[in-house]
Amino acid sequence: MVDVVDPVVVESAAVLARHLRQGRDRRLAVLEWFAEAGMAAQPGAVRVPEPPLAAVREAVVWVLRGTVSHRLLELARGAAGAGEEAADALYEVAGRLIAVRPYRGSADPALVRAALEADEDVPDGPDFKEVVHLVAAIGLGAQEVGGDALAEAFGAFALFGLTAEDWAQMLGAVERGESPLMDWDLLQQRADLLGPVQRASDEQLLRAWTVLLGLRMFYGLYAMHALFMPDTPALAALRAKIDEWGMFPILDHVIALSPSPTYFAQGLAVCLEPLFDGLYETLMEQLTAEPGLFHLPGEETGAAGFMETWIRVLREQTARARKWADESCEEPL
Repeated sequence: MVDVVDPVVVESAAVLARHLRQGRDRRLAVLEWFAEAGMAAQPGAVRVPEPPLAAVREAVVWVLRGTVSHRLLELARGAAGAGEEAADALYEVAGRLIAVRPYRGSADPALVRAALEADEDVPDGPDFKEVVHLVAAIGLGAQEVGGDALAEAFGAFALFGLTAEDWAQMLGAVERGESPLMDWDLLQQRADLLGPVQRASDEQLLRAWTVLLGLRMFYGLYAMHALFMPDTPALAALRAKIDEWGMFPILDHVIALSPSPTYFAQGLAVCLEPLFDGLYETLMEQLTAEPGLFHLPGEETGAAGFMETWIRVLREQTARARKWADESCEEPL
């Protein structure tokens, strides 16, 4: 008879029970378990162990197969080399799928903050309906889609801080033979999220979760600038690093602060990509070099003073907004 039950076994059973409800697929429970295992434990709490990573891999692949992104990829691959009618059908179906769940990214937090401070309308974020051209390029080839359409698609994502005009100039130079050819095969390879997940080792899956968790924190700090979070040299330096990489629009597309299992699976798959690992390492190095994220210059109370300042500013801005709204209502039509 066993007198002592391994605490890891007990905690594993407890966390699985929290997420495995009647009628729910166990793979969703496994993903939520894995997400919980990566979070910092409360003081005195038992650390949540990771679920079997083979089960995590299976769950991520299963979820990804059901996403709109994967359906679009399969649709694009099916249209490859199938003629003009297939190309027209690809555009029609892809456009319909994207329209069902339209998505607009977040506006630059610095622009949002400036607009709020000036009592102006908040700018719209990027519209991703032009992504249909990227889907078509994966299936039909970049040459069939054309440089102008691809420039609009890449510009919508603001990849590496480049505008649609920047991309149009670059792609135009490629088409004219004035610049080295781009590796369009790489675009097709990067569109496939299933393969990297299936090939990933246990260590790579754990690393991807570390990267995703870290980037979620850095993204949150960047985004909160729009909500009047007090600025510090350390926070400004982190934002500058993200801007240097041109990665806020991409992080905004990938990161969710409270992700569903589907969003978590997609984020985990994306963070297997070395680009995100490199950004995470760069931001961690910056944080190590200047760790006082919540230390306002001249303020000796640290995080407590930071929060007091933020709450005060939020109250002031709320009062300003109410006053502005009241005055607008009083103006004659």
